[in-house]
Amino acid sequence: MARRCAISGKGPMSGNNVSHAKNRTKRRFLPNLRTVRIQLEDGTTKKIKISAAMLRTMKKQS
Repeated sequence: MARRCAISGKGPMSGNNVSHAKNRTKRRFLPNLRTVRIQLEDGTTKKIKISAAMLRTMKKQS
């Protein structure tokens, strides 16, 4: 399964590791994903992966 937020669509970004000597090598910035259970309208629960920032936004809105 992809490292992607189910709601916001936030995924991995790319960048550089920069050493003290300014040598640059590629790296990936991964999103801070959390697995949470949500309850659907029919009463069943489902696990989805949500980024921590989106989880914080959802808690703030409710």
